[in-house]
Amino acid sequence: MIVFVDTSAIAALLIKNDSNHLLSVDILKRLTEQGAELIISNFIVAETYNLLSARTHPSLARRWFLTNTWNVESVTDADEKSAKSIIEKYEGKDFSYTDATSFAMIKRLNIDRAFTFDHHFEQYGINNKVTLVAV
Repeated sequence: MIVFVDTSAIAALLIKNDSNHLLSVDILKRLTEQGAELIISNFIVAETYNLLSARTHPSLARRWFLTNTWNVESVTDADEKSAKSIIEKYEGKDFSYTDATSFAMIKRLNIDRAFTFDHHFEQYGINNKVTLVAV
């Protein structure tokens, strides 16, 4: 099973006072026990690094960046073109560019699971989440 991991899940795992911290730790434990392959995009790496630097301390962002062992899949030119189409099509939604590239990558790689607390994944229609989380 391949699971795409979003910035919101990584932040919840690493920021102990995050409202989803305990739930995210439990989900990660179950995914690990099930032998899930966790992947993130290079855009998620950048977004997570920036978020951790801003919400915690740059040292946590640096430590996470240097010790991350999850597979990092690069966003392709085709993913970026698809992301542009997604943003254009969903005019009423406030998807970030990173969200849109994540949706494109998930489609390209035929991933049916996403570990996320971001309601945009639900808005876009990626409903096969690892867990049902109030987003």
